[in-house]
Amino acid sequence: MGGEVALKDCAGSSNMRGDIPLETKPMDHLKHLVCLAATVPLGVVLAMAGAAGSSAWSGMSAERMLETIKVLSSDEYEGRAPASKGEELATRFIATQFKELGLKPGNPDGTYFQNVPMVGITADPSAVLVLRGPDGKQTGLKFADDFVAFTKHQEPTVSIDADMVFVGYGVVAPEYKWDDFKGVDVKGKVIVVLINDPPVPDPHDPSKLDEKTFKGKAMTYYGRWTYKFEMAAEKGAAGCLIVHQTGPAGYPWGVVKTSNTGEQFDLETPDKGMSRSTIEGWITHERAKELFAMAGKDFDALEKTAVRRDFHPVDLGVKASLTLKNAVRTIESKNVVAKLEGSDPKLRDEYVIYTAHWDHLGIGPEVNGDKIYHGAVDNASGVAGLLEVARAYTKVQPPPRRSILFLSVTGEEKGLLGSQYYAQHPLYPNVKTLADINMDGTNVLGRTKDIEIIGLGQSTLDDIVKAVAAEQGRVVRPDSEPEKGFYYRSDHFCFAKEGVPALDPDSGIDYVGKPAGWGMEMRNKFTEEDYHKPSDQVKPYWDLSGAVEDLQLFAEVGYRVANAKTYPTWKAGSEFKARREEALKHAAGK
Repeated sequence: MGGEVALKDCAGSSNMRGDIPLETKPMDHLKHLVCLAATVPLGVVLAMAGAAGSSAWSGMSAERMLETIKVLSSDEYEGRAPASKGEELATRFIATQFKELGLKPGNPDGTYFQNVPMVGITADPSAVLVLRGPDGKQTGLKFADDFVAFTKHQEPTVSIDADMVFVGYGVVAPEYKWDDFKGVDVKGKVIVVLINDPPVPDPHDPSKLDEKTFKGKAMTYYGRWTYKFEMAAEKGAAGCLIVHQTGPAGYPWGVVKTSNTGEQFDLETPDKGMSRSTIEGWITHERAKELFAMAGKDFDALEKTAVRRDFHPVDLGVKASLTLKNAVRTIESKNVVAKLEGSDPKLRDEYVIYTAHWDHLGIGPEVNGDKIYHGAVDNASGVAGLLEVARAYTKVQPPPRRSILFLSVTGEEKGLLGSQYYAQHPLYPNVKTLADINMDGTNVLGRTKDIEIIGLGQSTLDDIVKAVAAEQGRVVRPDSEPEKGFYYRSDHFCFAKEGVPALDPDSGIDYVGKPAGWGMEMRNKFTEEDYHKPSDQVKPYWDLSGAVEDLQLFAEVGYRVANAKTYPTWKAGSEFKARREEALKHAAGK
């Protein structure tokens, strides 16, 4: 349908080969872009893009990156939690670096900061989740060990005492003819849901997943915990408890525990969070099995029924009671943003954005004698990469025709809050933003023969990556762990939801000089031992030569986009394509 609209709008055009007349007015320019979304071959797009050449980015420094990571992940920065001493130090450090590089303040108000209004809510960890079975027997679950719960309601005390209903994966997906609620009214109840998508078997080969239903092995947004809570609110549920399982979730219970205890943040909303369910949270797999047994149900058997379209919600006959006493405060956190103004007066009000979140988890539960969650890889390394790319752009010749924004956002670890705020309150119009290139962690283990793209196939940005990678003698591969839903777990996703083509590159796994499988072994080791733990610190074996090579690729990709005569586009089948085409068409019609 989008292609038909574009072709109709192009009727009578005398310029169908893709060149955008640079003397046209901005709205004429946008009208032309709508046409190009359907008519320009990718090869033409790439041919129009300027290339800086590999030598243009040779000034990037692994040593400088390492020093930046050491600063940001030091004890002094206290894990860089929003609204903490760590935020003050980190945001000041990044802004100072931007200024010293000669970059202009990114906010039109003349500063390097975009204020992000947030609410911080800290629940009393002494809370106990009481479950009462149909026979009157009850059991109490311990906060953090057995469950975690929080609220978005800005109230000092919230309580639930409600019936529990198992709703399978909690998915309503008309395009797959899937509805886990089947018209059952769960208003005022506590729903229990499974994490990830329903793993529907391939009807032709039951050993595999059906690629035509929830994209097979690859997680869709329906599988994300954020979707489960959003659906609970939409259905009017009093509470939502997600059953944690390490495989489907993509991380162990320890990550759920550290990420969801202590102060929780959300963007400030006019309704004070009251449109959300009263309680949101997680329950361990073991306690979920006990809950179902209390209801006289077999968890494993019901889990199997939940992978079928004919699944119906199951009333567990168990009541859940929980009171959370909360400390509530409003704060202003900060995104840090700098701008390199484009060299072309007719194109400089169009933008390519590079993002990397500066925040981590701050000070939390002690692990092996350390309470500071340093976040060296996640994401001091991404910020260090952002600064290297920014430095390189100040020296590249010729300078990019469009403007480049360097955006270090807050609150990624709290639910992508800083990027969500920017995408919904952009300093420069999303419709004139060609792409977001995100850096959430960089390669600290050495050079690779490959590079991964999370969500490969979403947009034409992937084709530019392939072209640049080939020039480096490298190959592009899809996400090695598509079942973990990484495309929906970092800051680029907030731009994608607003229609902006968004690129989420990841480290390769085929390391130069290392045996096959070593890359995945090290990735799994990080997930198990360091991810969201105090031990995410600089290691003596780090080798940032691979990070530099990746950053050179990211810089070149953005440079080509900034100089091209066409906008990148979402590919057919992308869930973000319609939003982008609608936005471009609306802007062109003004």
